[in-house]
Amino acid sequence: MNVFAERINELRLLLKQNGIDVYYIPTADFHGSEYIGDYFRILPYLSGFTGSAGTLFVTQNEAGLFTDGRYFIQAEQELSDSGITLYRSGMENVPTPAEKLRELLKDGGVLGFDGRLLSYAFLQQLKESIDNSNATIRCDVDLTEPLWRERPALSCCPAYRLAECYTGKSTVQKLVEIRDAMKKVQPERIYKKGEKQIFSKKQKFSADVYLITSLDDIAWLFNLRGSDILHNPVLLSYAIVTESKAFLYLNPAVLDAATSALLAKEGITLRPYDAIYEDAAKLCKCTVLLDARRVNCALVQALPEECTLLDSPGPVLSAKAVKNAVELKNLAAAHVKDGIAVTKFMYWLKHTIGKQTITETSAADFLLSLRKEQEGFLEPSFETISAYNANAAMMHYCADRETSAELKPAGLLLVDSGGQYYEGTTDVTRTYVLGDIPYEWKQHYTAVLRGMLSLSAARFLYGCRGVNLDILARSPLWQMGLDYRCGTGHGVGYLLNVHEAPNGFRWRIVPERNDSCVLEEGMVTTNEPGVYIEDSHGIRIENELVCKKGEKNEYGQFMYFETLTVTPIDLDAVLPEELTASERKTLNEYHKMVYETLLPHMTKEEGEWLREVTRPVGEKE
Repeated sequence: MNVFAERINELRLLLKQNGIDVYYIPTADFHGSEYIGDYFRILPYLSGFTGSAGTLFVTQNEAGLFTDGRYFIQAEQELSDSGITLYRSGMENVPTPAEKLRELLKDGGVLGFDGRLLSYAFLQQLKESIDNSNATIRCDVDLTEPLWRERPALSCCPAYRLAECYTGKSTVQKLVEIRDAMKKVQPERIYKKGEKQIFSKKQKFSADVYLITSLDDIAWLFNLRGSDILHNPVLLSYAIVTESKAFLYLNPAVLDAATSALLAKEGITLRPYDAIYEDAAKLCKCTVLLDARRVNCALVQALPEECTLLDSPGPVLSAKAVKNAVELKNLAAAHVKDGIAVTKFMYWLKHTIGKQTITETSAADFLLSLRKEQEGFLEPSFETISAYNANAAMMHYCADRETSAELKPAGLLLVDSGGQYYEGTTDVTRTYVLGDIPYEWKQHYTAVLRGMLSLSAARFLYGCRGVNLDILARSPLWQMGLDYRCGTGHGVGYLLNVHEAPNGFRWRIVPERNDSCVLEEGMVTTNEPGVYIEDSHGIRIENELVCKKGEKNEYGQFMYFETLTVTPIDLDAVLPEELTASERKTLNEYHKMVYETLLPHMTKEEGEWLREVTRPVGEKE
């Protein structure tokens, strides 16, 4: 029996002692964050699964873990010998977590979980799902403390104020805009005493209180950044905004005296982190704006019953997604810096492979050292994915230093990486040819490139969403009978989370992802189609795009994308004859921009090489 199977058995004893029939554990913190700090990593502690998206249920006779297509291969490996069944979410005949819990509780029983870790929306979904059974839901069951005896402490890292030369707006300005938006909320749902209310979608409401629990929303609104979650420059905090007051809940130790004084001068009251529950209970007869998908159900249950709850993603989400002129100017500078590092890495890789030992992790280390040379670099924006050949078939593969694959002068290396700079957040993927590869791999590579180029060159009318444009990226792969089990792209924060709602590219709407909004000018979205062939290879090519306004005529406002990413695409796997004339034009124009932008930052040798790797691609080569 492995260590994870032993831990599941320990949990079963606690379930029996506490009268719990089914225990439910999400990958989550108290704020609905995608990535979490060490204090909240109970799911990987119990199961061994280390992906960013997973939920675990445990009964006396069964244990199962749900995850999405990004992690199928990884989860199968990590759950081996644990006794935990893998549920591949989204696949045919695979139930959703709520459906599985309904099955387990069809004859009654007690479902338990820590209410601070589950969203209020999921609680409502659970209630509706098991409505016809006599099951009991307990939201106050935290079995983590007795089980995880060496649990890390809750993070308390120093935070800092981001200057207006980076944010483009002061907190005072942002609060004025948010308070104005609070007066005209169009909620998705209204809750009163936990019941869903029916109303006209066109109806608007005024909120007395805006309860904000999303860490990136709070960081953006108060122009604060921290490091309580690795690679995500946020701080553990809550916020309440009313018509005349703003309250920020955090550990006061994370702020220096100058920052605290500045916040006070702006009319912001600082409160202890856990005081949010006490203050929420005092919000009598208020209309409270909140995001039920992000606010935890324990916090909602602390609100008085007479409160009316307006469920909406909230005005901060949309305001944060539309980058202002200052942010966009800074982002362009950040991508040049990032492009210098990634391009110098490509030069090193191409000239070093086969001459000295390089592993997946040593390659990632060298890339990080190049980013560290760039002024304003703070940290990676996520853990670098450096994956050789078959390892790249796992979309979110993480190389282990002890077992890291050695790179050979053959095959493909996929490197997905990014940086946090004062000027913004970057995310870029390149797949590098290290030597001979099969012809089929070149076909796959070219199809991925074609999709990426087609989406980059899109022209579309205002009102389109990512779901309208996703087919441009997938079409070359669909024509080959191939696909990838994830979205084509996601929004990117400004010195914030590398994954940011509400914009994205996806061929179907996935409500819980909240990435299907109308594309607005100033939104930044990644463009990253791929091919993932288990036990063989993986290919991904990713650029960041910023949405811009084009011409306006009798048909409406046309929109287009401008590419932010500045680094070469490896041409060694491209089959030029399979590119259309427009695709070749888009590729050649992109490489011309890359060459002209980066040449001043290269050595003579690097410049000569850069001219070659950004050469125009013709029909015959």
